[in-house]
Amino acid sequence: MCFCCCCLMACSKMQLNEINTDPTKSTGDNFDPNKLLSTAQFNYANIGYYQLIYESTMMQILSSTYYYYNNGDKYVNTANFTDYQGKIFDQGYAQSSTIKEMQRLAIQKDAAGYSNLIAIGDIMYILIMQRVTDMYGDVPYSQANKAQEGIKYPVYDPQRDIYVAMLQDLEQAILKLDATRATPTADLIYKGNINKWKRFGYSLLLRLAMRLTKAEPALAQQWAEKASAGGTFLSVADNAMVPTDATNYSSQNGTSIALRTLSDYREVRWSKTLIDQLISTDDPRLNVISEVPQAGLANNLNASLPGNSDPVVQMGLPNGYDLLGGSTDIRNSPGYPGPSGTGTDLAALGKYSRPVTAVYLKLDEPNFIMTYAEVELLLSEASLRGWKISGDAAQHYANGVSGAFESMSQLDVQATITPAKIADYLQQHPLNTQDRERALEMINTQYWLVTGTTFNFIETWFNWKRSGYPLLKPVNYPGNNTGATIPRRMIYLSTEILNNTDNYKAVAARLQGGDVMTSRVWWDVEQ
Repeated sequence: MCFCCCCLMACSKMQLNEINTDPTKSTGDNFDPNKLLSTAQFNYANIGYYQLIYESTMMQILSSTYYYYNNGDKYVNTANFTDYQGKIFDQGYAQSSTIKEMQRLAIQKDAAGYSNLIAIGDIMYILIMQRVTDMYGDVPYSQANKAQEGIKYPVYDPQRDIYVAMLQDLEQAILKLDATRATPTADLIYKGNINKWKRFGYSLLLRLAMRLTKAEPALAQQWAEKASAGGTFLSVADNAMVPTDATNYSSQNGTSIALRTLSDYREVRWSKTLIDQLISTDDPRLNVISEVPQAGLANNLNASLPGNSDPVVQMGLPNGYDLLGGSTDIRNSPGYPGPSGTGTDLAALGKYSRPVTAVYLKLDEPNFIMTYAEVELLLSEASLRGWKISGDAAQHYANGVSGAFESMSQLDVQATITPAKIADYLQQHPLNTQDRERALEMINTQYWLVTGTTFNFIETWFNWKRSGYPLLKPVNYPGNNTGATIPRRMIYLSTEILNNTDNYKAVAARLQGGDVMTSRVWWDVEQ
């Protein structure tokens, strides 16, 4: 699988270098719309702090004592970092606008010749808009990206209407794909492989369907069965990833850049919740994802020094603590192991596990969009529910877990987990289909693990909201803004209040509790 990843990275470098091409300096006649596809793909995937500040720590994948992580780690509004809640709204409409412009140019130049590019644009548009609506709830959809038609202040569609439209639009887009016709030339994800795009389309259709299991299970079943029949991912070779380029700052991995920042590198660690889960099941990911830094502050800050990956010494940092000297200081908490180092060279968090630098903080690290593991776990749940899904729940679960382990090598070869270890884990932890609720917990805990360890934190949060698993214990930090509950949504972009006032007021009034983090999106039914 590393070979596949390396090929993707090497083949895509030219397209990465073209991402910043300014279409305003070209005319519609001489500008290649393919370049806008790679721009939208890269910007969609490479979001850095836009998923780190909140979702990574809210979901207790990561933990941090540093102040700007308080927003997600402790549900506390810190300084101007609350603006990050609206970033996916802002970015999502910028990316979707890029897709619409790509399609406009393609239709203007040669609609038939660019038919696959246009259909892939529809799939990308739905991928982008699903993240936007799942983040906020009701958002502009039917009137979005129509400024050229005179619609400057789009209405916010009810999320149910958005989902029905996305399901139908996605099905039609997949059916338009034709491997016998011209393929995209600047596709960062699949290099124009139409068969893989079809499998991605049906896998995305499954994800859309499964979001509805609480709100409308019959609708969820209908579309999940369609997705299964259409043909989803076959193996980790279908994993949807967007490459980055270490040699060009604008094309480097945004999450790696963020976590290499001195304060982040010093104070961001794996959460105790995650590490305890891996330890409790003897998960072979433990020693390939985590390392304890070498002793002392100077060594902790040296990114060129590898840490100790021995499973015996791994320890996660509890969420909800700081380094401010009071009752919430981690140094005053039960179980604090003490600092590492001696004298003045003390590292307060030096004995806690961090993501392995050589695996997770590479500037050319690929960004994962969707994995075979996630798809197989969703199929496992659909089968468990008694829906007409090809294959049984236990086998899909095994495929999902195996796929999660195999995907680690796509991060870095040193994260490879051997087939023997995978087989041993599956033998020790088969899906318990006799206890439906326990099976749901196992499936969705594995979903939490695979999305968390591939740094796809927003998807981690969305599926947790939908499934309720794993059972995370919220922190109760003084001055938190959620009543010590994990946020259920992000607030809208602040400029919407000023620029789209009437429509914003209308949508805020529809939210139970208003435009706050504790309100729920339509499909997140309280149970």
